[in-house]
Amino acid sequence: MPMYKTTVNVTGMMCKMCEKHVNDAISDNFKVVSVKADHEAKVTVIESEETLDQEAVTRVITDAGYEVTGFASETI
Repeated sequence: MPMYKTTVNVTGMMCKMCEKHVNDAISDNFKVVSVKADHEAKVTVIESEETLDQEAVTRVITDAGYEVTGFASETI
C-alpha cells in the first residue's frame, strides 16, 4: 500500500505549543500515520495512507489560527 507525504508551509507558528496545536488539529481531523510541525522551518510534514484534500487541510490549519502558504503531496 502506498504512503503519502504531504508538506504544508504554515506561517504563524511561534513556539513548540504552536507546533502541538497544529499537530493536534491535523491528527484530530485526518487519519494520519504521523504529523510533525516545525515552527522554525514554518513547515508541517504529514504522512498518511490516503491522499489528503488540500482544501480540507488548509481549512483545519486556518481554523486553528495559522496560515497555509504552500501545499505539496508525494507518494513515498
